[in-house]
Amino acid sequence: MPADNPFVYGEIVPADAFVGRDNELRRLAGDLANGQKVFLISPRRYGKSSLVRQTFHALARQKITTLEFTVSSFSSYVAFLEGYARALVSLQTRAVQTRGWIRDLFSTAKPEVRPDSGGAGGMTLAFPAVRTPRDAARLAEEVFALPARLADGLGRRLVIALDEFQAIGSFNGGSVEQALRAAVQQQRHVGYVFAGSEPTLMEQMIGPKRPFYKAGPVMRLQKIPAATFAAFVDRRFTRSGITPEAGLGAAVVDLSGNLPYDVQRLAHETWDDVVADRRKRATLDDLHATLNRLLAEHDTMLEAPDAGAARRAARRRLRAGRRTAGRRRPRTPSPRRRVDGSSRAYRPATRRHRRA
Repeated sequence: MPADNPFVYGEIVPADAFVGRDNELRRLAGDLANGQKVFLISPRRYGKSSLVRQTFHALARQKITTLEFTVSSFSSYVAFLEGYARALVSLQTRAVQTRGWIRDLFSTAKPEVRPDSGGAGGMTLAFPAVRTPRDAARLAEEVFALPARLADGLGRRLVIALDEFQAIGSFNGGSVEQALRAAVQQQRHVGYVFAGSEPTLMEQMIGPKRPFYKAGPVMRLQKIPAATFAAFVDRRFTRSGITPEAGLGAAVVDLSGNLPYDVQRLAHETWDDVVADRRKRATLDDLHATLNRLLAEHDTMLEAPDAGAARRAARRRLRAGRRTAGRRRPRTPSPRRRVDGSSRAYRPATRRHRRA
């Protein structure tokens, strides 16, 4: 039975597939443990969510309670407040989660409390009486004050990740930013990471004319060092029982523009192709063949505006690789050359059906 594919993409990566973010992990964990309010800004598919998850694992070892919550999952302000309140209440032990305890948390709008329909034994709550923007603003003050009250009740520090935080700007005409900032700046024992994958919107939110200006440290995720990522790719191939040709990891990183999601994706597909052929060695020709297949099958997955140029550049590179197949290759490809010759890189697409 073949080993599991060691490359993970499209989901939060497990600890053994987490690579190249040790400094960011230490810094983020340290700031949050000290109650800082951190803005984490990252382009999509740079591994932001995986960094937060690994940070929370580290905090849990320090007996710090954590909560991950995605702001963009809600289409309205009231739905967001209800969902956030439910998530916060769920942090308390089930023995404490009585109807009376939950209702006592709110004075301006009494919640409708029901048993969790999922059968987990918890409670769900909604605020059907909240109908106007003024009602929502009053409810927000109480919901945003909950973390500090819960931290006191639990007798331990609390850290909250609000993911896709830029979406909060669309709620209630943007006034939610002021209400949330007013609450969190009073919560010394609660750390926050406001994480967003739309850098332009996130940078605007921390600008001098917005409530979160100078609210706390700002972390801007950069690309993982190419050499570190290349060594990781080679190591993962080797540990799965497949020997990589010299320079394979560097070539994967190079062709993927050193974008974390794309590196894992191209390595994943190449590994699949080698295993499907029942071979124990992955070569640069295998990598080129996989990339060529992906380009042919999923041209529409080239997301860059200059996708056509990227596609042509990739194929020129593939042809060059085939012409030199019989000659000795350099041990590592030039890290300066990418698939399209610019900062925009080919985004390899997943194969929907694996080979038998």
